[in-house]
Amino acid sequence: MYDILVIGAGVTGAMISRRLSRYNLKVLLLEKENDVGNVVSNANSAIIHSGYDPLPNSLKAKMNVRGNAMFDQIADELDVHFNRCGSLTVATSDEQLKVLEDLVKRSEANKVPVKLLSEKEVKEMEPNISSEAKGALFAPTAGIIDPFNLVVHAVENACDNGVILKLDEAVVDIKDLKDHFVVKTTKGEYESKIVINAAGLYSDKIAEMIEPIDWKITPRKGEYFVLDHYQVGLVNHTIFPLPSAKGKGVLVSMTSSNNYIVGPSSEPIEDPDDASTDSYTLGEIRRQATELVPSIPFNQVIRVFSGVRPTCTRHDFVIEYAKSNKNFINVGGIESPGLVSSPAIAEYVVDELVSKLINLEEKKDYNPRVKKYNRLNEVSEEVRNKLIKENPDYGKIICSCEKVSLGEIEDLLSRSVPPRTVKAVKKRCRAGFGKCQGGFCSPMVTLLLAKHYGVSPTEIKWDKDHSEILVSEVKK
Repeated sequence: MYDILVIGAGVTGAMISRRLSRYNLKVLLLEKENDVGNVVSNANSAIIHSGYDPLPNSLKAKMNVRGNAMFDQIADELDVHFNRCGSLTVATSDEQLKVLEDLVKRSEANKVPVKLLSEKEVKEMEPNISSEAKGALFAPTAGIIDPFNLVVHAVENACDNGVILKLDEAVVDIKDLKDHFVVKTTKGEYESKIVINAAGLYSDKIAEMIEPIDWKITPRKGEYFVLDHYQVGLVNHTIFPLPSAKGKGVLVSMTSSNNYIVGPSSEPIEDPDDASTDSYTLGEIRRQATELVPSIPFNQVIRVFSGVRPTCTRHDFVIEYAKSNKNFINVGGIESPGLVSSPAIAEYVVDELVSKLINLEEKKDYNPRVKKYNRLNEVSEEVRNKLIKENPDYGKIICSCEKVSLGEIEDLLSRSVPPRTVKAVKKRCRAGFGKCQGGFCSPMVTLLLAKHYGVSPTEIKWDKDHSEILVSEVKK
């Protein structure tokens, strides 16, 4: 019998599990994918929003603002790249300047620091901005983060502190026996006193296993361009157009890895697993982005991708007890600004909701930090040489584009949440994220995974089921 079972290892489930791991509780984290953070948290804009935009007094506003304030400490503890670069929301007409003034009022209600910039100030801060720019709203507390390792490291820290993680287990049924729940998955059954539903795109389906609900999730797809890290200074902040009913619009931003990201679109879809892209939508993104930054070098695009987010019919986050049983907690509709809100959501769920259901006794040996990661392309030559002397595998480069060594991949495989697929390695250390997109390093990563797990290379997947890279061996 578990004290608490968390469904979903995206950023929300990861942060909730990490928060729970500081207490003397038996916690199980279930994930239907073969890696953590592999759906909604895997494909987003990676922006730590300031919080000026959400409707005042909404859960989105409260969680965004509180979450934003937590990220300096979280990034430090979890060893995740984070840069508080600030954002500019740009007006290109006199009518839009009036909208910026309304956003200032909203930011004041949300207690978020902002500054209205003149046309001259905008162009001084962003030399490549459109000549049509009339002014902008500057939000200095906005930032960019590595979303992949935010989730991986949060789950790693949770597991290091005692949480049990089970992957490849989709929940298919939940029985409410009043004093506890029986959660049935594709692989087994688990009993738990409390269940927390953080199932992202499927959170409404999980909630309906307990009782009828008055909210639904509509999958909404966003497509993106990723540009190579070819130069510094295309943009110096995250650049937004004015927000609309569809969302925050097509942005142009740096990333935590010194690439640039352009997007997303925002269209409702029926299939939550639809991660396709299409030329028309990408063309529209390109058109809208160049209205903000005309000089975007689309000849430097190294990848296009799409992500799906769980838009809720309530138009706000759902964070509440089930009506029929308080020991079942729904955490659904966590779309933008969900990434930045995740630590605040975890704090609220655990400190305000879970604490009323079960005794929370803090562990004396709780450690909020992950073991430091060695990243060869970020350290001095002296440190690099020392690492190579101690372990020669740090001198063997696997990914030439991103300068990732064998030693770094071996370190990943030794941790509590190791990669099991080629994509999982890519997300953690960027092997395969460069200009060749894994054309040279993917075969070596495949062989390394096969050797580590003691299986044939033909069993190693790129990502999900049926994505094996090799079909068969042609010679022994």
